[in-house]
Amino acid sequence: MPDPVVPSLFTWIGGAPALDQLFAVFYARVLEDPTLAPVFAAMSPDHVTHVAAFVAEVFGGPAAYSAHHGGHHAMLVHHIGRQLTDAQRKRWVALLLDCADACGVPSDPEFRSALVSYLEWGSRLAVLNSQPGADVNIAAPMPRWGWGEVKGPYVP
Repeated sequence: MPDPVVPSLFTWIGGAPALDQLFAVFYARVLEDPTLAPVFAAMSPDHVTHVAAFVAEVFGGPAAYSAHHGGHHAMLVHHIGRQLTDAQRKRWVALLLDCADACGVPSDPEFRSALVSYLEWGSRLAVLNSQPGADVNIAAPMPRWGWGEVKGPYVP
């Protein structure tokens, strides 16, 4: 059970409104980015809200993504066969962090360390799972991210 004195990352970032804003700004910029636009050219109109809900849940917010969109399994399946590159991954992370600055996401070192940690982990997992023949563990549980605690290596 989480420590009631320490807020979740979801609370610290500003809850659903902050995540909704961050991902709306981010995905608008993605569509103008020469490295990322081709990856997201066929993005559904609901993509932004789905990603915001996913990250909200990962950061300790409501489990709406799991309840309505299939949880971590569904997110993993969306990446299978996409053949994402490390250059795309790096650009995705850098642009998202630029958007975090532009949106006023908390910039304290503790929060940014947790945010960058999750973005690095998640984006690297997406690249691995997107490759041909990837052994994707679709039974992996929904990740839960906190203030820097490590729970052991990811085992696909």
